[in-house]
Amino acid sequence: MGTKPVIAVVGPTGSGKSDLAVSLARRLDGEVINADAMQFYRGMDIGTAKITGADRRGVPHHLLDTLDITQEASVSDFQAQARELIADIHRRGRRAILAGGSGLYVRAALDILEFPGTDPVVRARLEQELAARGSAAMLERLSAVDPVSAGRLSDARRIVRALEVYELTGRPFSSFMPRREYFQPAVQVGLEVDREVLRERLAARVHAMVDQGLLEEVRRLDAQGLRRCKTASRALGYSQFLKVVDGEATVEQAAGETIVATRQFARRQLTWFRADPRIQWLDWQDPDLVEKAAALCL
Repeated sequence: MGTKPVIAVVGPTGSGKSDLAVSLARRLDGEVINADAMQFYRGMDIGTAKITGADRRGVPHHLLDTLDITQEASVSDFQAQARELIADIHRRGRRAILAGGSGLYVRAALDILEFPGTDPVVRARLEQELAARGSAAMLERLSAVDPVSAGRLSDARRIVRALEVYELTGRPFSSFMPRREYFQPAVQVGLEVDREVLRERLAARVHAMVDQGLLEEVRRLDAQGLRRCKTASRALGYSQFLKVVDGEATVEQAAGETIVATRQFARRQLTWFRADPRIQWLDWQDPDLVEKAAALCL
């Protein structure tokens, strides 16, 4: 019998992905791999709603707390780590269950998706050419070797990146675009939400984070270098509460901004996941959710 498929639990923030992943792991003898980029960071616990030790209910969790607050998260690094973990979990006869709302990270683990390398010397030379000649000339040069990317790109940095990839690989940047094709057998379970209920739940969750000490967490991480990391410092809640630390906003204002930003993020996540026809959607509040999800994963 072949290896059973990788499981991914996806959906918007606040929909209960972590809880379902744990329940599935207990039901199917599995282990959970975190696919939420912000939960890689040590110390970012309250603001990311990181699952607590007690809530893990004895289920092994991987790729939580793997980065210092000053390190940048990398999709390509995550891809390598996640695939290694999936292979190891399957070798041991258990089920690998990805859980997280970072759509690109989920796809990096599941789909055929290549990340071409980079070369600082080539990049620096191309950036010098950009400064000297302008983006229109660079775009014209790109159109000669990669018309598909040239038609899609307008940002100067991405034009430079496309030229760098062509120079390093001899392949057009567009050839590295992701395809909806699994790297290995997979099942994606999506949590279908009542949007109005989710809106209220996200607001309540932000207020709970404030009560749990989000401001103190942000102050502590700020002292450890939070602002030096573009990824971490822009995380939901953290960027808003840094304004409180700086005296530019009250706690109430920061909480209000965080609620708005979190709701917008949830809408973007839904748009992203809805575009993938392979996801099998289940009602997040169905009393038989775990049984139905488990049945999809056999």
